[in-house]
Amino acid sequence: MHPIAHELAGRPIIVGGGLAGLMTALHLSPEPVVVLAKAPPASGPATAHAQGGIAAALGPDDDPVRHAADTIASGDGLCDAEVVARITGAAREAISELARRGVAFDRDADGQLAHGLEAAHSRRRIIHASGDQTGREIMRALSEAVQRTPSITVLESADARRLKVEDGSVAGVLALTPRGPLLLPGSRVVLATGGIGGLYRYTTNPLGCTGQGLALAARAGAVLVDMEFVQFHPTALDVGLDPMPLVSEAVRGEGAILIDETGTRFMADHGRAELEPRDVVARTVWLHLMEGHLVFLDARRALGSSFGERFPGITAACRAANIEPAVMPMPVRPAAHYHMGGIAVDEAGRSSLSGLWACGETAATGLHGANRLASNSLLEAVACARRVAESVSGTSAGRLPRLRPAPVPEPADAEPVRDIMSRHVGVLRDGAGLRAAVDALQPLAFATGAVADAAVVGLMIATAALQREESRGGHFRTDFRDRSARPCRLSIRLDEGNVVARLLPNASPAAAAGE
Repeated sequence: MHPIAHELAGRPIIVGGGLAGLMTALHLSPEPVVVLAKAPPASGPATAHAQGGIAAALGPDDDPVRHAADTIASGDGLCDAEVVARITGAAREAISELARRGVAFDRDADGQLAHGLEAAHSRRRIIHASGDQTGREIMRALSEAVQRTPSITVLESADARRLKVEDGSVAGVLALTPRGPLLLPGSRVVLATGGIGGLYRYTTNPLGCTGQGLALAARAGAVLVDMEFVQFHPTALDVGLDPMPLVSEAVRGEGAILIDETGTRFMADHGRAELEPRDVVARTVWLHLMEGHLVFLDARRALGSSFGERFPGITAACRAANIEPAVMPMPVRPAAHYHMGGIAVDEAGRSSLSGLWACGETAATGLHGANRLASNSLLEAVACARRVAESVSGTSAGRLPRLRPAPVPEPADAEPVRDIMSRHVGVLRDGAGLRAAVDALQPLAFATGAVADAAVVGLMIATAALQREESRGGHFRTDFRDRSARPCRLSIRLDEGNVVARLLPNASPAAAAGE
C-alpha cells in the first residue's frame, strides 16, 4: 500500500524545482502548494546551469517589436505570432519581477542594466547576472524566496513517476521519495520538469533531463507537439566530461570566432558568421568535424585577459581541463541543449488533459517555433509562470476521487537510449536512420523497466522527425534538405502501445491542446 499524503491533498502539485516551477509556486502564494523537486532547487535543475541571460528589449535602440521579429525569424516559420508578441512584451516586467525576488543583475558603470549580444539578435538585449552565472543567481534568489514563503511545501528528492487519471481528469501524482512510494491526491498538476538533453550522448543538460514531464503527460493521454525540434548548442566544451560544460553564445557575441586545427575561420563566409542562428552554426560545426577537422572557439583576440572576469564559470571549467581561454583556443562540439517541442498548451498553460498544466521547457507554447532564439527560454519561463498560476488558482480543486494504489515504475534510466538518439536523431538526420531509431526504441518504450520512459520520449521525437519530410530549424533531413512552402505542426499522442503522429497545417500549440 502506498502512503497517501492526506495532509497535502487537494493542493496544486508542481512537478519540477527549476525556474518555471518555483516561479509558479511563488505566484500561487498564499494558496498552499506542493513542489516535487527531484534535485535540490538551488543547484540541481537545468536553470542553475544556464550561462546565457534573459532576452529583454530594454535598450534605447530596442523595443519588443524588434525582439519579436528576431524571435520569429529564428523560429523558421513555426512561431505563434500572438504568443511571441505577448511574451516579448512581458520582458520588462519579467526582469523587474526577478529583481524584486532578489536577483542581482549585472549593471554598467552608470548603474544601468548591462546588455549583451547573442546570435540572431539584432540588438544588444541579453541581461546577465554574475557574468555567465545567470541561472545560478536566479535559482539562489528564488530558492531563498521559496524558503521565506510558508505556503510552499518543497519535497526534495521526490521523483514523479506517473500521473493518476480518473474519468478523464488528473487525480494525483505517484512519486518515489527516499522513504518509498508516495501518492499525492490532487486535481491540479503543473509539469515544469525541463528538457530532454539527457537522452543524447553529448549534452549540456544535467543527465536527469530525460523528458520526464513529457513521458508523464503522454502516458496520461495528453497531446504533445513539435517533438522533432531539438536544439544542439554549437559550442559545448569538448574535454571528455558528461554532461559537457557549455561555452555560452555570449562569448561569440563578444567577438570570439570558430577556427579549426589549421587556424582557418571556417564560418567567415556565412552571413553573420559565428552569430548565425544556432541551427546554422551547429550544422556547420558538425559538418566540419565529420570532415575530420578539430573545432575550437578562439577568444584570444576578442577578450584576451578580460575573459576570466567576463566569464568566470567558463574559465573555471576550462582551467579544470588545463585550458587557459585567455591565451588558448577552446575545443568545442555541438551538444543537445534545448527542446522546442513539448506538451501542447494554450495561453494559460493548460494542456489537452483536464487538470494538467505545463510551464517552461516542458511546454510547447509556440514561442520558439522550429529553432529557439538565444536567451528566450528563461524569459518564457518567467512570463508564463504568472499565467499558469493565475489559471491554476482560478480552477476549483473540486472533489477528489478515492485513489487506488498502482505499480510504481522504476526510476528512469536513459543510458540505453543515448547512443540510439545520438546516432540517428542528432544534428543531421535521414529516413533510414530515423526508421532504425524507431525500430530500436519501440520495444523499449512499451515494455516494463527503467528505460521505458526515456525510450518513449525518444520514440516520440524519432517518429515526428521521420514524419517531417523537410528541413526546418533544428530539424535537418539530409534526404529532404528543402524547406516546405507550407509550414505545419505535428501533434503526437500515445494510443494503445503506439505513437500516433497527426499533421496540423498552420495550427498553434493552443489549437493542439484543445483537441
